[in-house]
Amino acid sequence: MITLHALKYSRATRVLWLLADLGQPCNRVDYDRTEAFRAPDALAQVHPLGKSPVIEDDGELIAESATILRYLAAKYDDTSHTPPKGTPAYWQHEALLDYVEASFAEVALRVIMPAFRGKPVPEDARDALNRHLDYIAQAIGDGPLLFGERATLADIQLSYIIALLARLDLLSDHPKVAAYWSALQQQPGYIAATQAAGPMAPPA
Repeated sequence: MITLHALKYSRATRVLWLLADLGQPCNRVDYDRTEAFRAPDALAQVHPLGKSPVIEDDGELIAESATILRYLAAKYDDTSHTPPKGTPAYWQHEALLDYVEASFAEVALRVIMPAFRGKPVPEDARDALNRHLDYIAQAIGDGPLLFGERATLADIQLSYIIALLARLDLLSDHPKVAAYWSALQQQPGYIAATQAAGPMAPPA
């Protein structure tokens, strides 16, 4: 059975979501955040960078959310969380899956971190975030999710950053993305994951 090292209020919920969709159990090892909202030292004993999520499977240690999601889809022969291979939609999906952490997260965190601390958000950071949210709104298209009504790996990957933005009321000027967040929360895997491990974003 897969072991998931899961930091509270973290990207680990993405992995639980996919496992729930796949009907696969896991041995979940939970880690509480420190008073400074950082990962505890115990996670550094699992991964040199103290990262979460990390999974262990048959002696292999695998980190990075997108890699874990792809690994689980391959392990369980799942094709229901991506568009059909060889189609333009498939490559659009792959680009969006990597976009989340490669491009979007850094921009979003420049707004999220000061907002969480009650500090002013730099105007250039807010402008950059708005450009990315407009891009995501365009990617949603007719919706309700990125590729229709069922969550893909890219939707699952995107959910964590969107949850943080929603928690800080940073989607109010982007109704299409706000509606997308509402649709994500109705997905069975999201519901199962958050019932098991708590909400993605920390409470007020």
